[in-house]
Amino acid sequence: SRSTRTFSNGVYSIRRKNVLKNIFKIADILLVDIDDMVQKGYGWMLKEASNIYPNEVFKYVMKNKKKMPRTALRYAIEKMPKEWRQKAIER
Repeated sequence: SRSTRTFSNGVYSIRRKNVLKNIFKIADILLVDIDDMVQKGYGWMLKEASNIYPNEVFKYVMKNKKKMPRTALRYAIEKMPKEWRQKAIER
């Protein structure tokens, strides 16, 4: 029925937003890790999240770019529009 579809779409949206929250929590924990592989890992995670939530990930990157190691930053912004990438790498 229509109401069931509407409800299930709403639940799916909430779950997806929770996934994004968890991605940002993980990135926060790993933000200043000095291990190159960790930086690549969470940068890649942010890059993949940006496929679905480009605006949210861009805001996260902009908020944290001064603390974020260059390796993680480069991975995170790899698939973003050129103008966004330029803004993100400005220190």
